[in-house]
Amino acid sequence: MNPTTQHILSWYLLTNQNQKASIIQDTSSHKETAVHLSVNMALRRALHFVFKVGDRTKTATFYREVLGMTILRHEEFEEGCKATCNGPYDGKWSKTMVGYGPEDNHFVAELTYNYGVGEYQLGNDFLGLVLQSSQAVSNAKRLGWPLTKVEEALYLTHAPGGYPFYLVDKEQPPHDPVQKVCLGVSDLQRSIHYWETLLGMKVMDKNNQKKTVLLGFSDTQCKLELCDVSGAVDHGTAFGRIAFSCPREELPNLEALMKKENQKILTPLVKLDTPGKATVEVVILADPDGHEICFVGDEAFRELSAVDPKGNELLDKAMAEDKSDEWFAKHNKQKAAA
Repeated sequence: MNPTTQHILSWYLLTNQNQKASIIQDTSSHKETAVHLSVNMALRRALHFVFKVGDRTKTATFYREVLGMTILRHEEFEEGCKATCNGPYDGKWSKTMVGYGPEDNHFVAELTYNYGVGEYQLGNDFLGLVLQSSQAVSNAKRLGWPLTKVEEALYLTHAPGGYPFYLVDKEQPPHDPVQKVCLGVSDLQRSIHYWETLLGMKVMDKNNQKKTVLLGFSDTQCKLELCDVSGAVDHGTAFGRIAFSCPREELPNLEALMKKENQKILTPLVKLDTPGKATVEVVILADPDGHEICFVGDEAFRELSAVDPKGNELLDKAMAEDKSDEWFAKHNKQKAAA
């Protein structure tokens, strides 16, 4: 939004745990219109971050054996997702959810694997995921997984594909060990306006010297840290997506607000089917730097995201049956580098 032609004031009134945001827009003709969006911020949840993976076997080793996470569910798809969950690819792909506990109260990773793609190019958009687990540090040392000491009780490691993970070398907390996801932005104030004023996140902390801001929907959830990268944000081809849930009834209002504020909507409200599981509704947005944001209806998503006790077995079976590497080798070819 151009600050020279529009000025937005917002305030939030908490009534019966419902937060109502009134946004007053001052146009160049000095006419004011009020937009009222009724939301319940207490019911919005941080769910997961989507990573594209080129080597599913090594990636599974990292999450299971190094980080010590559990496979929550695994699903195979014969064609691309209508909401481009697997990126701009039409072929066969899989989705694996992995974390320290159920998505009802843990922030997890969604690993999307496109069978014909072996490598993705990183940008400066995803700056890291921070989690607290001395066990993960111990696992990495035992397995010889590369670790770099950043400071006392803090290590940097990388998932296959180059994604940075920061491990806090302290005992794993009783709640979710995943503390925050860090994303790069080109204009911190513009991003704060988007995430706080339009999406309703709360500013938890701000560091002007480091040019960072920490946001969240709740003190007990995984936070989002935005860091000014002092330049354009490059998403490469490995670009991910952060997902949140909200009551299903809020989705049309959220989409309408973004339209009114001239913000980018990548996928308008759509239903997504998963064979044998609940159908969910989502709206996919993009912030001013192009970070993809998924909002999904909470009620159906809780059913869809239920832990599948066969998740680990299904992933192992899919990896064992995946002959794509052998096929490419037999034909003297390499998988595509996106």
